[in-house]
Amino acid sequence: MKHLKTVLITSVLALLSNSVMADAAHPKIGFSIDDLRLERWARDRDYFTAAAEQLGAKVYVQSADANEQRQISQIENLISRGVDVIVIVPFNATVLNNVVAEAKKAGVKVLSYDRLILNADIDAYISFDNEKVGEMQAQGVLNAQPKGNYFLLGGAPTDNNAKILRQGQMKVLQPSIDKGDIKIVGQQWVKEWNPTEALSIVENALTANNNKIDGIVASNDATAGGAIQALAAQKLAGKVPVSGQDADLAAIKRVIAGTQTMTVYKPLKLLATEAAKLSVQLVRDEKPAYNSQYDNGSKQVSSILLKPTALTKDNVNVLEEDGFYTKAQIAGQ
Repeated sequence: MKHLKTVLITSVLALLSNSVMADAAHPKIGFSIDDLRLERWARDRDYFTAAAEQLGAKVYVQSADANEQRQISQIENLISRGVDVIVIVPFNATVLNNVVAEAKKAGVKVLSYDRLILNADIDAYISFDNEKVGEMQAQGVLNAQPKGNYFLLGGAPTDNNAKILRQGQMKVLQPSIDKGDIKIVGQQWVKEWNPTEALSIVENALTANNNKIDGIVASNDATAGGAIQALAAQKLAGKVPVSGQDADLAAIKRVIAGTQTMTVYKPLKLLATEAAKLSVQLVRDEKPAYNSQYDNGSKQVSSILLKPTALTKDNVNVLEEDGFYTKAQIAGQ
């Protein structure tokens, strides 16, 4: 009887061990994205899913459509579905601590993707070096217009990246501010990175400054698009340098046309592929090649930061070389 008991226990342990090994061989990944209605995140989803499937993983994608409560519910749903790791693009970086704690309690790893989740016990973070992106944005505008009145058009106040971008922008701008070469005549965050709100903000800024704005440091291409629309209404498009980020197709066309000064290209395929690899490594308890750490208010988060590329009309061909867009897409055919 005792022998039979031992055999049963050994068999159960073997089954459990095989089950864990099977999970590690074919991990289940939940991918919670803040808003798939944006071109940018649809690309991330496709690249990530393809890379994860090549590594033997199954991906379950959810889109919160810019709703923080929906995102929390969706993450809870992914936990209940028994995923091994949840990759999160947070809509609001400050409200996920409880649901992340639920994931950790259930033994689910949590990876913060592109935007850092704050005040939560996440396992890892992967993104581009957003401070560097901010530096590139400010430098692009400064190169085009080294003196005059500047307006800072920030990203979403709920997005920690928007604040990191601003740190990078100010690092570059502060010496010129101190010298009196440039003056910041206004700055505002743009809810949800919404181009219509950016348009309204810049319209008001132009009115308040009698159209005397010489440079706009916009934190992404969507807000840049809104800013340029406001400038165009005053016949200032192409005369006032405007920065951006994401290499959206509309923005690339504006860069070529000369109405947007620059954008920052972040090879999404690289980010998504590395994130898929990192997700699987977390499940398999392997050691990822971290190259940085971020304090998210709860802990020092092990991070992988990738290198962005500043794009002007002189080097937009990089996008074609990388297969990000075709020549026909860029030409608008």
